[in-house]
Amino acid sequence: MRFSRRRFVPPQHGAWAMLLLPYLIGVVTAGFRWPHVPLLLAWLSGYLLSYYALLAVKSRRPRKFQDQLLAYGVSTALFGLLVVLAGPRVLLYGPLFVVLLGVNTWYAWRRQERAMLNDLVSVVQSCLMVFVAGTVAGVPPADVAVPFTVALLYFTGTVLYVKTMIRERGSVAHYRASVAYHLVAVAVATWLSWPLGVLFGVLALRAVVLPRRPLTPKQVGLLEIGACLLIGTLVLQ
Repeated sequence: MRFSRRRFVPPQHGAWAMLLLPYLIGVVTAGFRWPHVPLLLAWLSGYLLSYYALLAVKSRRPRKFQDQLLAYGVSTALFGLLVVLAGPRVLLYGPLFVVLLGVNTWYAWRRQERAMLNDLVSVVQSCLMVFVAGTVAGVPPADVAVPFTVALLYFTGTVLYVKTMIRERGSVAHYRASVAYHLVAVAVATWLSWPLGVLFGVLALRAVVLPRRPLTPKQVGLLEIGACLLIGTLVLQ
């Protein structure tokens, strides 16, 4: 098996923030335990496995991705086994992830992986890692419910906002949906804490103003990295 970064690391830079932020806020909120290390490795390799598996479904050419599927399948299984042995209760999340991945697979088969619903399903998958990290630490779901809610509010809004900046730029319907959602998110965030309300107010302002500005995808991505850092900082205070 010949390794090259281009073959084994997808060019999905925005995905890493959506993978790491829920994991980090879940771990810090619940308290670090050693199984969180293999959990992170299983989480990242599982994402890479699903990425290439969905490409195989979309292209109808599984042999093209057999090296990636083998490498990430084995690593996901090994690291996942360590997590399960340390805390079998994480298996309770299995059926939910299977259903969500089933939705992703259906959209990949239809070659509609950029559909809004598919993106939102991916957001739910990522944010569930907050609960998984809490379960690994042995804390009840209620203890990590607020970080989960904040992550879900933020990443759902990001999906809507980024659509208005790139693929659906100029779409009045998408713009209105994004703005309406962000206003609701401000209300929910303010109910959780006023600093979060202020931050989500800024995010709502960017959803209103920036779609009218000629920003490049790279600039949009850099701004969202900053937003992720602010979200993480406030949640972990």
